[in-house]
Amino acid sequence: MTEAFLQYVWQHQLIDGALSTTDGQAVRVISAGEPNHDAGPDFFNARLLIGDVEWVGNVEIHTHASHWRQHKHGNNAAYNNVVLHVVYDADEQIATQDGRTLPTLSLAEHIPHEVWNNYERLVITEPRHEVACADKMSQLPRIKISSYMERLAVERLERKTSEVHRLLDEAHGGWEQCCYWLTAHYFGGKTNGFPFELLAKATDMRLLARWKDNPQRIEALLMGQAGLLDTYFEDEYPRQLQADYQALRNGSGLHPISAHLWKFFRLRPSSFPTLRISQFAQLVSQSSNLFSKLLETTNAAQLEKFFDVKASPYWETHYQFDKPSQKRVKSVGKNLAQSLIINAWVPLLFEYGRAHGDDETRERAIDLLRQMPAEENSIIKTWRSIGIEARDAAESQALIQLYNEHCKSRQCLQCHIGIQVIKA
Repeated sequence: MTEAFLQYVWQHQLIDGALSTTDGQAVRVISAGEPNHDAGPDFFNARLLIGDVEWVGNVEIHTHASHWRQHKHGNNAAYNNVVLHVVYDADEQIATQDGRTLPTLSLAEHIPHEVWNNYERLVITEPRHEVACADKMSQLPRIKISSYMERLAVERLERKTSEVHRLLDEAHGGWEQCCYWLTAHYFGGKTNGFPFELLAKATDMRLLARWKDNPQRIEALLMGQAGLLDTYFEDEYPRQLQADYQALRNGSGLHPISAHLWKFFRLRPSSFPTLRISQFAQLVSQSSNLFSKLLETTNAAQLEKFFDVKASPYWETHYQFDKPSQKRVKSVGKNLAQSLIINAWVPLLFEYGRAHGDDETRERAIDLLRQMPAEENSIIKTWRSIGIEARDAAESQALIQLYNEHCKSRQCLQCHIGIQVIKA
């Protein structure tokens, strides 16, 4: 028996039979109270009929009544307004700090066996699948899962806005600046996101805007600031970039980041930072005021068109400087474009709506996810293996949130679906 399970049973009143305290007073629960996730009693503002008296106050829950003494609640004035002590094993009579004997209710004979068995199988027994309720979840009505998916999608967005907050603070509230840094961060992917962000911060977007009509200059500026031009080259193109960067750097106060920050090992060549920087340079060259355009665009397909760029011609036959490869046009693929929208632009738009009290903009951010296909990754494959298919990016984001926040750590009692399975 666990305290978390008893709290769950009390909150959802999964209790059988007539209740009474250990001294024989009848108990009727009018309201179980509000869960408290901070210090203090477990439930606030419960309404209970104990004997002939209606009480309004707090409820404290333990597996054993003696834990009240062990946790020193009897010495803490914060527990003086507890009106009922709910336990599994009433092994001791306890009192509050002000000397009041506290009514105790034991649930040992009132918890349905199937509820405990479901909980034990999900949370305590070693699961046969990464998702503990894999054999039960697909049996739940789709409408119950779908309604929870909407809430999880919003939770996922709210979690992602922590990155937006961080960059917005550094940009002193500049949304365009934040958009530029955030886009750069996700252009680098998981492996090179940090150095890509440093590159963007080291390269003022106003300086890039000055050379908007000269893509090669922009690429030279970004490659140089990335620390990737500080070596000897055999090919003519990187030599041209070197010369352009030196001309731009003279008297400008530019300082490149360390080339050692970039990682190539175990990356697919299409994700090499050299290639991504060239593509990013083309994006900067072909676009301006990206955040303003994001605010004006309601269609996900239109947003994808902003990323319809390709690396400069040199990269059609290279993935790294001075290392020829088979000829291939190196465009920003659909997967990368959609990843940038899902992970960078949608959270940015969502946070902008929240910051300005604009519910319509927040809803538009979620609607952009609904317009996009579901992502394809290991977590989504896990859900598919148990019959749960994401129909769009909003649902794939929701399933990622569900897996990361509940399934991976087996927090079934904090999960709406887990609660439904345990109740079943």
